[in-house]
Amino acid sequence: MAQVTARAQRTIEAPAERVRTALADYRTVRPTILTEHYGDYRVEAGGIGAGSRVHWTLQATKNRVRDQLVEVSVPAEDRIVERDANSSMVTTWTVTPAGADRSVVSVETTWNGASGIGGFFERTFAPKGLQRIHDGVLSNLVGAVRE
Repeated sequence: MAQVTARAQRTIEAPAERVRTALADYRTVRPTILTEHYGDYRVEAGGIGAGSRVHWTLQATKNRVRDQLVEVSVPAEDRIVERDANSSMVTTWTVTPAGADRSVVSVETTWNGASGIGGFFERTFAPKGLQRIHDGVLSNLVGAVRE
């Protein structure tokens, strides 16, 4: 099994602390910035930052739906890590200041891909699809932190 990685990044006109706070708010902000690819969203524990447990389904393609139970950790001030208890998928959000009123937000998702020909197609196409989903969430985040 080869590791598959999808990445997206965006500069946002908002202070890093405001962006980090928004990303870590799984109760009120997160549900509003997720794209139509996410369904059945619910907070099962916590809801703000480390220790939160959140469930959602991620419909990456018409036929590919992942049931995810995400455990949230904050290993550093600039980083939020979401580990899916149902798979090897890990998503890391990193928010770094880019001046007083700007932030760079990076999101990287990795998982152990399939082997064989299916794995080849997964490694070829899945990162681009997930990057588009991440781009949509980042776009929605811009509006959430400006309000």
